[in-house]
Amino acid sequence: MKLVFRWFGPKDSIPLSYLHEIPNLSGVVTAVYDQKPGEVWSEDSLCRLKEMAAAHGLAMEVIESIPVSEDIKLGTAKRDEHIEAFRKNLALVGRYGVKCVCYNFMPVFDWLRTDMHHQNPDESNSLAYSRDDFDKVDPHHLHLPGWDESYSPEELQSLLNAYQNVSHEELFDHLVYFLKAIEDVLDQYDINMAIHPDDPPWDVFGLPRIVSNEADFDRLFKAVPNRHNGMTLCTGSLGAGRCNDIPHMAAKYAKEGRIYFAHLRNVLYTDNRDSFVEVGHDTKLGSLNMYAIVKALVDSGFDGYVRPDHGRNIFGENGKPGYGLYDRALGCAYINGLFEAAEAEKKD
Repeated sequence: MKLVFRWFGPKDSIPLSYLHEIPNLSGVVTAVYDQKPGEVWSEDSLCRLKEMAAAHGLAMEVIESIPVSEDIKLGTAKRDEHIEAFRKNLALVGRYGVKCVCYNFMPVFDWLRTDMHHQNPDESNSLAYSRDDFDKVDPHHLHLPGWDESYSPEELQSLLNAYQNVSHEELFDHLVYFLKAIEDVLDQYDINMAIHPDDPPWDVFGLPRIVSNEADFDRLFKAVPNRHNGMTLCTGSLGAGRCNDIPHMAAKYAKEGRIYFAHLRNVLYTDNRDSFVEVGHDTKLGSLNMYAIVKALVDSGFDGYVRPDHGRNIFGENGKPGYGLYDRALGCAYINGLFEAAEAEKKD
């Protein structure tokens, strides 16, 4: 596996010199953040990111993400124009040596939590989702943690209205249309598209979610069999869905060669109503068996990219929720140990 770390570019509060000190870290996962979905990226911006990473001995082989515009998801009259911009961005990152693009096809919200600073018993804080708190939200007057600055109230309501008549089938058809429209560029530059599962993996506010479980992935890979059509195995997102057997899915899709990227993190179920808290990466801290997941990947031949996912804010750090340095660095150490043990066990 290749261990990588999410880095939000020059404005990230975590300097690359710190990341360079993490053992076995091969590169950064980043993107061009100053342009909107549907726009063609600036080559200068991408070049700068690669040069900054390289100056600290870090590769830039994973992009997370090239955003898929709502027009593509909705299938509006602007869809083909935005797909063409996406194709140009793929060609651009391909010329810069990118091998994997993580993306999602979630309408409006590409993640959802009810608390950005949940206080844990160990005095750390982390992201959390409470079904009781979610049920109190008025969908006509949305005020969601982390999203209030992303859309104006009018923009958000307009988007929700646009999706009112979009079914699961239609959204899936739009995803297939999109992938078929870009697969020749993927083939030309040998780029793997790694779709991120829905987070959390169920419908919210009437918005359809179509990448939530094993059946959804089977359907997608059957509809678009191109070998560059794959997945990001996000253990926390899929793990929030308690019917998902993550070790089984890890083994199955690694054997099929469909897992190009893995986000490894743990969640703790806190009630019987879909609620969860994001905890430290270790198995004993949460509800997922992290070693079983990693062992399934290793035993099934996975050799893709891996990164620690959402971490807590610990040691007094006031970092970007989910993306502080310290807990994700601890996650890197833990992931290194899991893979070392699994690989040694396989060899023996």
